[in-house]
Amino acid sequence: MAANDFSKGSVLKNIISLALPMTLAQLINILYNIIDRIYIGRLGADATLALTGLGVCLPAITIVTAFANLVGMGGAPLFSIERGAGHDDEAEAILGNSFTMLLVLSVILTVSGFIFKIPLLRLLGASDETLPFANSYLSIYLLGNLFVMASLGLNSFINAQGFGKTGMMTVIIGAALNIILDPIFIFALDMGVRGAAAATVISQLASAVWTFSFLTGKRAVLKIRPKKMKCTFRRVKKITVLGLAGFTMSITNSIVQMAYNVGLQKYGGDVYIGAMTIINSIREFIHMPIAGFSNGAQPVIGFNYGAGKNERVKTGIKWMSGILTVYTLFAWLMISLFPKFFIGIFSSDPEIIYAGAPSMHIYFFGFFMMALQSSGQSTFTALGKSKQAIFFSIFRKVIIVTPLIFILPHWFGVDGVFLSEPISNFIGGAACFITMLITVYRKL
Repeated sequence: MAANDFSKGSVLKNIISLALPMTLAQLINILYNIIDRIYIGRLGADATLALTGLGVCLPAITIVTAFANLVGMGGAPLFSIERGAGHDDEAEAILGNSFTMLLVLSVILTVSGFIFKIPLLRLLGASDETLPFANSYLSIYLLGNLFVMASLGLNSFINAQGFGKTGMMTVIIGAALNIILDPIFIFALDMGVRGAAAATVISQLASAVWTFSFLTGKRAVLKIRPKKMKCTFRRVKKITVLGLAGFTMSITNSIVQMAYNVGLQKYGGDVYIGAMTIINSIREFIHMPIAGFSNGAQPVIGFNYGAGKNERVKTGIKWMSGILTVYTLFAWLMISLFPKFFIGIFSSDPEIIYAGAPSMHIYFFGFFMMALQSSGQSTFTALGKSKQAIFFSIFRKVIIVTPLIFILPHWFGVDGVFLSEPISNFIGGAACFITMLITVYRKL
């Protein structure tokens, strides 16, 4: 029987054994960007412009994450299913092919990023005042694409083997180093936003080295082996098709962020893009436990599905959905009660606080519906049903929220930009979860 056999013992215990370290890892991982934003928000006279410039870069950074998810979230569930079926040789081949894909994609993204950098930043909402800050940050960040993609993409395969604590260490190493380096580069060396980007790149390098060392070392059950790195069309296609779910979720995030920046620049100006940068940071922080727990459940659900243990699959879905719903209700309550406290972590600018507090109330209304969206999509992904996961990501973000960002301001002004989010959460979350219950859960 394979090591870390998720078909035995308590389903909830198996999920928690992965989900707790993965959730902690997700929370720590967000420090990469949040710490940057906290420090940049205290740069003095240029703080608001610098923070807004960093906000303009967020969709571009999300694109890098999207391609890491294409491989990591595509390869890891296939890896888990093959392990559950006892096909370790094929699982290892999937890991090797995934590593090669990460290397190739990182080079393509870096070269493309430098070629189209300025037009891209303009498209993302950079003004004449914020473009220099955005350009400085993105130029250095692009140099670290390889490290970002390797650490994000490969860490999924550590977690998929049941080494949740090791996967957590991947993130802790990078985040701890980033926290140490940020004030040194930003303030002591007077590098500003360039220092924030440099600290992030160096930190991701450390995480990538740790991840690669583990997956080629003795502790890993299945390893990266040179002979398994030669890609085959069949495996690349399977990884890509399943990974399109995670990729679509991330790339549609980038599209939505871009739409927000454009809409807010038109109806509110730089101050509202700055406020949105902070709201995005808060959203990333409170969304990380959702991602961590659902990602922790996926290997358990996928393993049991591969092993033919359908009742255990259903039990896993129940626990994932219930725990995520309770958490999102609590998060919504905290955001509703203390919006100015959360904004104050990033900026003391009265204009930012004035614009941000009421916008947060609108943006996060009904946040608990994200639990249904995440549970439905995670179940589809864990069972290898990529088409459904892809559709519902596109449905919520592209078909619903993006058009609303440009339609609602005609009646509600800048508030209409933020109102598009809760409307899409209610419609998209309900549609995704109900479809999962009808088409997948009932048939297990």
